[in-house]
Amino acid sequence: MTMGLIVGNRGFFPDHLAKSGREEMLRVLSAAGIDVVTLTPEESKYGAVEVREDSRRCAELFRRNRDRINGIIVTLPNFGEERAIADTLRLADLRVPVLIQATPDDPQKMTVASRRDSFCGKMSACNNLRQYRIPYSITTFHTESPDSPEFATDLEWFAAVCRVGNGFRNLRVGSIGGPSGIQYGALQRENSGVTGDLD
Repeated sequence: MTMGLIVGNRGFFPDHLAKSGREEMLRVLSAAGIDVVTLTPEESKYGAVEVREDSRRCAELFRRNRDRINGIIVTLPNFGEERAIADTLRLADLRVPVLIQATPDDPQKMTVASRRDSFCGKMSACNNLRQYRIPYSITTFHTESPDSPEFATDLEWFAAVCRVGNGFRNLRVGSIGGPSGIQYGALQRENSGVTGDLD
């Protein structure tokens, strides 16, 4: 299983959170046996997506690995730049499942130096994806630490979604019976890349 990883970052918020959040998510995915395709710190600031050029670079990386990527995880260690995230997914156009994860704030660390505000960032990112008509899934809880049991459960579920969803690509379905009443369903299947034959 291989996941594309988008690390959100917004310059107004502490950059060090993007760096540590990326490292934490990479550790968690590696421990789960998941290979990752993501920007490196040499390709963008902390390997995160923040500006349009980062979006283009990340989308190109994803397109080059199209045949490997089963799904995309968007991690928000801070608020994140919602437009850059949505642009990355739009430009990559992989049409694979997407999971949005946001790391919770520590109530003891709500200073300018360490406030994440990924709670609000997740709402903003999801709103942009909805406007772009990019389908996505969210975690069970609005914010979850990558190393939490809740995220481990969500990651297992998302990997299953990716296996099933990608298993339907180029699927051929045979139908027995007359064509009345099934034309709408046939159009929906064709729009999803599923071919149907009538007998």
